[in-house]
Amino acid sequence: MNTRKNIPSPKVFRAIWISDVHLGIPAAKSKALLQFLKNTRSEYLYLVGDIIDIWEVRKRPYWTSDENNVIRQILKIADLGTKVVFIPGNHDEFFRKFEGQDYGGINVQLNAIHETADGRKFLMIHGDEFDGVIKHIKPLAYLGSWSYTQLLFLTQKLNIIRRKAGFSYWSLSKFLKQKVKDTVKYISGYERAVASKAKEYGVEGVICGHIHTPEMTEIDEITYCNLGDWVESCTALVEHKNGKLEILIWEEFAKDLGL
Repeated sequence: MNTRKNIPSPKVFRAIWISDVHLGIPAAKSKALLQFLKNTRSEYLYLVGDIIDIWEVRKRPYWTSDENNVIRQILKIADLGTKVVFIPGNHDEFFRKFEGQDYGGINVQLNAIHETADGRKFLMIHGDEFDGVIKHIKPLAYLGSWSYTQLLFLTQKLNIIRRKAGFSYWSLSKFLKQKVKDTVKYISGYERAVASKAKEYGVEGVICGHIHTPEMTEIDEITYCNLGDWVESCTALVEHKNGKLEILIWEEFAKDLGL
């Protein structure tokens, strides 16, 4: 009797984008990301910043075999022939000094242009340069990062109680993002600033991260794509063979694969 579990075939895309993984913090969904990377194939893989949370790792090291496995899988993907580009963010800005260099098949760039199969060009940036706090008041940015980490901790504790009571996952940080007017205003301003940058480059769209809010929309004739994160949203942007772009949600993608 054959009891071997059926292994799903990897889903093939032309390009895949991920950002804001924050490897090095307990809340990072490294296991989910590893499964995503193992069950997908692509010609291009773009890592659009904050892959490793060096800010947090320097303060209190948190690094498990799951983090190591994600890095190994990315290196394996590059070794198998996928073009891998790493655009460092503010949390892993240490790597920006290696712009233009190649490590294990991973090319480091401050920004890059991707052309889709249907001929559209997209500017790819992490996006922290459009955050006034990051750019001008760095100590406040560190405080904001610490506050976000505490919110994630509270969210985890709250959801332990919710699971025991039979309720589904609920995010305190997402709730505050959606309800606090200043945050909503900030996100809207950020999106327009990023779209304006794309216009300066004369491209059709922009792909970024930084604010952990997955989105694909049109802003002043620019296709704006935000990749979300792998802390709560667990989302990625993919390009299909015909050039169509789509935001994938890991939870739904995993169900489709039968994982």
